[in-house]
Amino acid sequence: MFGKKKRQLPRLKAAYDEQLLLSIDEAKDRWDHAKQTEEAIADADNEMTANTALARQTYLFLYREARRRQVKGQHISAAVFRD
Repeated sequence: MFGKKKRQLPRLKAAYDEQLLLSIDEAKDRWDHAKQTEEAIADADNEMTANTALARQTYLFLYREARRRQVKGQHISAAVFRD
């Protein structure tokens, strides 16, 4: 009964880390799409610029969280952070 919780923690961490990696991938895709849309439209308005900035900040937040939690994955690289 007492040891069961300790055994579940690594599995839970791995599951949440995988979910975090998926969220980072989705956020990066949203940010890339927002950047491309903003660049493609000649007269981008403030709302479009704000949406691009929000997508960027969401991605950076998730990326920093993954680094803080020391998540290792094939999808994260330091080069992506400089975009």
